[in-house]
Amino acid sequence: QVQLVESGGGSVQSGGSLRLSCAASGGTLDYHAIGWFRQAPGKEREGISCISNSGGSTHYSDAVKGRSTISRDNDKKMLYMERINLKPEDADVYYCATVWLRLCHSKVVRNIDEHWGQGTQVTVSS
Repeated sequence: QVQLVESGGGSVQSGGSLRLSCAASGGTLDYHAIGWFRQAPGKEREGISCISNSGGSTHYSDAVKGRSTISRDNDKKMLYMERINLKPEDADVYYCATVWLRLCHSKVVRNIDEHWGQGTQVTVSS
């Protein structure tokens, strides 16, 4: 089973940028669509972006569209999320997870299982 570990979060000022990373171990990423999720305290985790196993198809939620770029490197077993023009409302814990490819194609980001890592915290100051 593929295990995913997030990193790259940090504290930035409003308008700043970050590159989030997701490292895979325990298997190949080649057959998995992967998604990014975020969760604010007291709120449900929401899917914000996904990418097909080949990287040829991507989707972004309206909340992050235009300010995010998802990418992957299957050889390195890595997934990335470039966030730019960050706003205070982007301050969340970010997670990566395997998602349903068919749903990703339908612009729905839904995790396949409930195995979550520790996430990476993003803080945005105004």
